[in-house]
Amino acid sequence: MLTTNETSREHTTLLMAGIGRKARAASRPLAIAPADQKNAALNAMADEILRSEQAILDANAIDLRNGEESGLAPSMMDRLKLTPERIAGMAAGIRSIAALPDPVGSIIAEWDRPNGLRIERVRTPLGVIGVIYESRPNVTADAGALCVKAGNAVILRGGSDSLNSSLAIHACLSEGLKTAGLPQDAIQLVPTTDRAAVGEMLTGLAGNIDVIVPRGGRSLVERVQSEARVPVFAHLEGLCHVYVDRSAVLDMAVEVVLNAKMRRSGVCGSAETLLVDRAVAATHLVPILDALAAAGCEIRGTEEVRSAFPAAEPAIEQDWRTEYLDAIISVKLVDGIGEAIEHIETYSSHHTEAIIAEDAAVVERFFSEIDSAILLHNASTQFADGGEFGMGAEIGIATGKMHARGPVGVEQLTSFKYRVRGSGQIRP
Repeated sequence: MLTTNETSREHTTLLMAGIGRKARAASRPLAIAPADQKNAALNAMADEILRSEQAILDANAIDLRNGEESGLAPSMMDRLKLTPERIAGMAAGIRSIAALPDPVGSIIAEWDRPNGLRIERVRTPLGVIGVIYESRPNVTADAGALCVKAGNAVILRGGSDSLNSSLAIHACLSEGLKTAGLPQDAIQLVPTTDRAAVGEMLTGLAGNIDVIVPRGGRSLVERVQSEARVPVFAHLEGLCHVYVDRSAVLDMAVEVVLNAKMRRSGVCGSAETLLVDRAVAATHLVPILDALAAAGCEIRGTEEVRSAFPAAEPAIEQDWRTEYLDAIISVKLVDGIGEAIEHIETYSSHHTEAIIAEDAAVVERFFSEIDSAILLHNASTQFADGGEFGMGAEIGIATGKMHARGPVGVEQLTSFKYRVRGSGQIRP
């Protein structure tokens, strides 16, 4: 006789197998759908999200109430929360994706061979994408829309804390597909909070998932990377740094650091470590930390930092390795660009780093020697976002080095094939 757990696991296995088969079937007509039809679906999704604003807010209220009862951290509650403005932003993001050029079928490169063969490298959909994410219900809209634009079916597995919100958003996406005559199974949301569903996705669902995109904390990403039997676009934690060089303009440094940390402290592009050139510690350090503290940020610093700013808490080794996703920042003084680079390369997750400086040679050294997906000069790390890059939106920031790196938008959700045109050539 099966136990309750075994029965539940069997149910989840059957559920996920069916989702996988439906996604593969939907991926075929979607892959060859014309751009106008995909764009019509996306615009219909945006319309439906705006029409369903109250239903989405009502569903989100349930998630927020559950989050409060379970003791969800304030930064995670901020990620979870939807407002009319954020819902409007979701709809606008989908419309911006619709406005992008269709990547499918575009010719990446073409050339002729001496024997008369003409070779083209052409973008093609990946097929079926599995997206596993935590907390942020807007990822449901972003990921669904991006995958459709790139001609891919997608299986979405959001966090249990945002399930009600994601279900309400998914209903709008499904309606948009129906309106445009595209298969509604092209975007499926896993309807269970059973953790076994993630394990089933990582197996590839009998060959029906072509790539997995994890978007969440280190534990989720590490599990996906270690267990997945299909390729993974790794979105590792955002352990982001800001370095303030001796050539930095003070007012700019204060404004950029404050925004990089406090605009939204719970996003992966939030700065977690501040490095200040020791040469300007007397002029730059305290004004920057005063601004952060006034905004409600907890400062954790070395003894040298604490001697200049006594309100700071002591920083320990683990602070340099921590993605706080909260109003906390670790601070250290360094001897110029060389030590800043050494610190970043030692502790960074290779997501996003910023330098505030006017010295062009220092900036170029920062850009050439630091191996992170996104590097910024005199700009906030919070620009680490596909929408801000003109990509409409993103599924995540890929921190690996294979296939996709940085914001994963529509182009990154395609592969390519070669088309070779001849006139009867045979190989001798």
